[in-house]
Amino acid sequence: MEEKDNIKLAFFLNLGFSIFELIGGLFTHSVSIFSDAIHDFGDSLAIGISYLLENISNKERDKKYTYGYKRYSVLSAILTSVILLFGSLIIIFNAFIRLFIPGDINVTGMFIFAIFGLIINGYATYKTSKGENLNEKSVNLHMLEDVLGWLAVLIGSLFIKVTGWYIIDPLLSIFIALFIGYESIKNLWKSLGVILEKSPSFIDIDVIKDHIKKINHILDVHHIHVWSIDGEEAFLTIHVLVKNVTKKNYELVKKDIKACLAEFNIKHSTIEIEYENCKEIECN
Repeated sequence: MEEKDNIKLAFFLNLGFSIFELIGGLFTHSVSIFSDAIHDFGDSLAIGISYLLENISNKERDKKYTYGYKRYSVLSAILTSVILLFGSLIIIFNAFIRLFIPGDINVTGMFIFAIFGLIINGYATYKTSKGENLNEKSVNLHMLEDVLGWLAVLIGSLFIKVTGWYIIDPLLSIFIALFIGYESIKNLWKSLGVILEKSPSFIDIDVIKDHIKKINHILDVHHIHVWSIDGEEAFLTIHVLVKNVTKKNYELVKKDIKACLAEFNIKHSTIEIEYENCKEIECN
């Protein structure tokens, strides 16, 4: 089964179990289960959006999108993060109310739902664990968060059963929401960095400059710009000042530069060659 089919499977498993969770939250009076249901609905929506936008992002470049459609994948990541962050705030709000107005909890039902949650989400996590691109890994991260959330609910139900401290349930819900919110903010910040054309985190411009300067005939490197379309594929433009370059070795110098850039996983580059004796206005 292809990775896209696994994402689709994760979507339907998550959506179906979200409905199951809502019923379980009402039945057990557990705010942590109800909170996780909201989280899973957000995950389902995020995974569905990821699936649709990933299909668009794989389209070939054309006259309207000369860089291709990869940014749709980043747009998906932004929408996903916002949905999860909003869901986390709702969870925290409801949990704080339960801190001051506690209610009876069906601990046995809570434990049973946690077992089902671990099995179903664990299976979905396994099926999406082989994804390679950023979007597929993001979906797997969502599923892994669900597994951790249900593990926390399971442990919490055991503590409530032993101690009778029902306040553990809303505290557990707040802990899950804070964890989800933290991860969502990290993903959102990273995605916005791509949209704002921040240099990719896997690129060190100073290191690239030092390597290029070691190539024969190159005196200096300046006006270097690096950005990414989808957070994975890097693009670069650069001005290179050279000396003693003839028509014969001009292309060899550019070939050496491109080979150097390929070592940093930069496969798309525009190289402007400037000569040592050029006028200042021509070198800028």
